[in-house]
Amino acid sequence: MGRYVIRRLLQMIPVFIGSTFLIFFMVYALGDPVAALFGDREPDPATAARIRAELHLDEPLWKQYLLYMGQIFRGDFGTAFNGRRVTELMASAFPVTLRLTLVAIVIEVLIGVTLGVVSGLKRGRPLDTGLLVLTLVVISVPTFVSGYLLQFLLGVKWGWVRPSVSPDARLDELILPGTVLALVSLAYVTRLSRTSIAENIRADYVRTAIAKGLPRHRVITRHVLRNSLIPVVTFIGADIGSLMGGAIVTERIFNIHGVGYQLYQGILRNNAPTVVGFVTILVIVFLVANLLVDLLYAVLDPRIRYA
Repeated sequence: MGRYVIRRLLQMIPVFIGSTFLIFFMVYALGDPVAALFGDREPDPATAARIRAELHLDEPLWKQYLLYMGQIFRGDFGTAFNGRRVTELMASAFPVTLRLTLVAIVIEVLIGVTLGVVSGLKRGRPLDTGLLVLTLVVISVPTFVSGYLLQFLLGVKWGWVRPSVSPDARLDELILPGTVLALVSLAYVTRLSRTSIAENIRADYVRTAIAKGLPRHRVITRHVLRNSLIPVVTFIGADIGSLMGGAIVTERIFNIHGVGYQLYQGILRNNAPTVVGFVTILVIVFLVANLLVDLLYAVLDPRIRYA
């Protein structure tokens, strides 16, 4: 187990370097941060040259990347063009998005797995067909459509919830945005759970457990469900990073100042330090989440062993 973890950690190093360099290249090589800093005004050549020298933008791209990574390992993600440290923006944005992602994951797991189990046990029946059609509709509807629709119906027309989130972003205020964020992933979890349950319910070990006289609920919860959760856990682990980075639309709809909002503002203003810094943290979150998911395999299925 220890050797497996060490090997996976070593494998994460080239992935991290490759991902961050790609983002760094796309942000710094395909745009001019100095021109974005001055907006529509034409910068003075001497001033622009001085700023480029201070930001090391006059150096080769590979050297800029090495200097930036050296700063990151010292905990310095640079300064945004508005004068604030990127770490300050992270300290205010990441807790909000973490709470939003937590709400979305809980909704996704509880509702998605439950619907998937019901659909898988009723395979081929009208309930199963209805759930498959419903999940297909949810997948087909863009997030900005479902988000604005639910915001209008539940927040504006019926007044059940607040149409926008306060700056504190309390958990009770994040239920509706979390639902909107989780809708598409919830549909995928339902379909994955349904397929996995339908396959495992016909396996030999299930027939053996039933023949031994085990109660049906115990067969489903202790045997079928546990073995069926591996593809679901894999999807959810990869989805954590996607939800945090893909919350731009949801956070814009509900006026949430989280990671998605900061990324949107950074892209809109070509604020390179903000975009690269936030994406670097998201890469780390994605890698750690995938490592934890791989380690959970042995918990779900004791037949899995790590060399």
